[in-house]
Amino acid sequence: MAVADELQSQARARPRVVTAAVSLVGYALVFGTFGGVLPFPSISDRTVVLLSDAIAVVNAGALLAIVAGVYFIRNDEVRKHRAAMLTAFTLILAFLVLYLLKVGGGFEKEIRAAGLVWGAYIAMLAVHILLSAVSVPVVVHAVVLGLSHSVPELRETNHARVGRIAVAAWGLSLFLGLVTYVMLNHVYGWNPRGGEAALLLAVVGPYLGRE
Repeated sequence: MAVADELQSQARARPRVVTAAVSLVGYALVFGTFGGVLPFPSISDRTVVLLSDAIAVVNAGALLAIVAGVYFIRNDEVRKHRAAMLTAFTLILAFLVLYLLKVGGGFEKEIRAAGLVWGAYIAMLAVHILLSAVSVPVVVHAVVLGLSHSVPELRETNHARVGRIAVAAWGLSLFLGLVTYVMLNHVYGWNPRGGEAALLLAVVGPYLGRE
């Protein structure tokens, strides 16, 4: 109990520092996994497929929780809003665990499509990945503020503004992730390939090199 109180006290006094620390841990886990630094047990191809399906279910649940949270806060149902958003955040953490296990112990997939379909899929996937990456500190900051402040105190913070940005960014990311999941697994099919980080660099790398 004393540890929890101390953590809450630190989050209340230094929400940006706590946000930065939590975000850095998340980024380190992701880059450590893609870089092969973190050890993961090898998993079978069947398990990779099952994890892909489980991730889609978790993401769908997170998106529904976010939509419910927006509905509740617009109707001034603060307790239900808090419960919905914490549910969404918990599901996002579950997604991270499942995703890192799939990538670290298995493989990624490449869609069997060409032309405009391939281009549309890659564009949606790139936006999904970019939004997932850049919205991490925004989402974490909104949660840190929500957990460390009372409702009256939150009105004196930027929780509402940060929360709107978090909802827009992560909601769109989740939606695009679900669309690409359906295209990849239930419409066009897939082949094994390298990680999504390599794909993203292949897509945006030429543009970054021009700057």
